Order: sequence, then C-alpha cells, then structure tokens
Amino acid sequence: MPNIKSAKKRMQLSAKARLRNRSERAKIRTAIKEVRATTSAKDVQEQLPGAVKILDRAATKRLIHPNRVARVKSQLERHARSLTSK
Repeated sequence: MPNIKSAKKRMQLSAKARLRNRSERAKIRTAIKEVRATTSAKDVQEQLPGAVKILDRAATKRLIHPNRVARVKSQLERHARSLTSK
C-alpha cells in the first residue's frame, strides 16, 4: 500500500482505468466474434460497420495497437467478401 498521497491517487486512477479498459476490450472481442460467426452476407453487412467503428475508436485511444486494429479489420473485410462472393 502506498504511503505517498500522489501514489495513492495514481493507484485509484489505475484501478478505474483498468476496469474501463477491460470493459472496452470485452466489447471489442464480442463485436469481432459476432462478425466472424456470421454466415449470411446480409448480417455481415449490418455488423461490420459497428465492429470497424469500435476498432477504430480503440486504435485512436491506443487501447489496442493501431497495426493490430488494421490487421483485424482486414481479416473481417476478407470474411465479409468471402460471404458475398458465394
């Protein structure tokens, strides 16, 4: 347990941020899983923009590395294209 006032404050802020980040990452994982699990082209077209929006926001906030976001978006787009071409 920290003795210095600023260290106590940082510990509280870090705990708050950790909870917020966990929640955001869970939303991201859920959105990605929903798009990947979709097998109909129509559903993918509805879900993909929402997932991309969430991913872009995470990259802007540096919650996830921007290169990883770009890779995941590319994978999701590829999945969507594979469904529309069938």
